[in-house]
Amino acid sequence: MMDGGIIVLLGPPGAGKGTQAEGLTEKFDLFHLSTGEALREAVREGSQLGLEVVQIMESGELVPDHLVSEIVVKCISREVQSEGFVLDGFPRNLPQAGFLEGARGLRPLVVVNIDLREEVAVRRLSSRRHCVNCGRIYNVFSSPPEKEGVCDVCGGDLAQRKDDRGEVIQERLRVYREETEPLVGFYSEQGCLVEVGGSGDPQSVFAQLEGEIGKLTWLTRNSTE
Repeated sequence: MMDGGIIVLLGPPGAGKGTQAEGLTEKFDLFHLSTGEALREAVREGSQLGLEVVQIMESGELVPDHLVSEIVVKCISREVQSEGFVLDGFPRNLPQAGFLEGARGLRPLVVVNIDLREEVAVRRLSSRRHCVNCGRIYNVFSSPPEKEGVCDVCGGDLAQRKDDRGEVIQERLRVYREETEPLVGFYSEQGCLVEVGGSGDPQSVFAQLEGEIGKLTWLTRNSTE
């Protein structure tokens, strides 16, 4: 295992974990690993593990914790960047957290919980749009495109994802409360939890994150200023 530490981002849907992970990756020269991308990579490789994932996903079932954990840890072990990692979307529950604890070895771990009220999360998610062509994300209130319904980057049509609609948002929040929110208490007891407020704009949230992450003794600051 490498010397770089691990940063885990927690928070409800709509907290902006992906956006903040990208900012931390660029600022501190970290490797950003999202669960979704790790699964897609395993599928692209065509390995036995990837074939298992494909069969499960095509059946409409959730990928079991042990498979998700195995894929994420393999991705971490392959990387050569020494500064560390940002995990976005992993762990999602206590069993996955247990797997990470057993696999990280001597790597230092810090967990950042981006705290966000549910009503704010619902408003953010329901106003989110994505480009059907290039995938860029917009928000009709906080970060709208220059021309309504049209992507600034590629000119593609903007649409609302199915999982950003009312009934689906409520289900996502229910799953978060039942499965992921207990991780806040778990990591607090471990003494590695940091809390930041997530209700501000992305820049103000990142300023909080940058201040906390910059305190880590294992992280050599390598900004791109």
